[in-house]
Amino acid sequence: MKLILSLVGIALLLFLFLNKSSKGRVLEIISIWWFRIAFAFVILFAINLIASQLGFFIPINIISGLLIAFLGIPGIASVIAISMFL
Repeated sequence: MKLILSLVGIALLLFLFLNKSSKGRVLEIISIWWFRIAFAFVILFAINLIASQLGFFIPINIISGLLIAFLGIPGIASVIAISMFL
């Protein structure tokens, strides 16, 4: 726990030393990723609703969400394929 707090503190300290244009760019990247992760969980929920009607169960967890957020449509296909074959 101390390690995580130390890393967050160091990251915030480094963030303070950035100039204004760099801060905007960093905040833009962070906000895009937060939106992608949130949208991935909405997609997971919708897929889980549809799959439950067909008798499949697709787990909604952070790994599945990050996989879909990072890969996009191939991530959706991989989560469905993994849940079908396991």
